Amino acid sequence: VQLQASGGGLVQPGGSLTLSCVASGSNLDSYAIGWFRQAPGKEREGVSCIRSSDITTYYEDSVAGRFLISRDTAKNTVYLQMNSLKPEDTAVYHCATIPDGPFACTAYTLDVAAKTPGGSWSQGTLVTVSS
Repeated sequence: VQLQASGGGLVQPGGSLTLSCVASGSNLDSYAIGWFRQAPGKEREGVSCIRSSDITTYYEDSVAGRFLISRDTAKNTVYLQMNSLKPEDTAVYHCATIPDGPFACTAYTLDVAAKTPGGSWSQGTLVTVSS
């Protein structure tokens, strides 16, 4: 499966952006999808995740309550709606496939995936939060 991330840009603090992760070559229904980000000088971190069932989602503490992950099966796309953006959200964002399962969307799984990436990864899309 090939993934393409888009939707990044420059936004003022408090603003919103929606990132899209479009898949081709395979159906996303078999995978959990994670969003990851890497800020300059920092390690890559897992931000959010959604299982194929749509029931289980995960948000890293710093984005919980501000970000919303969703998927559109018909469009083979996963979205990350980012609200109340802060300068510390500035980073390159990637989406990636994660083998689905009961523990697919947990802090531990995303941490492992961030540090030892497997599966399919998108190119990055840059999000800059600045006034």
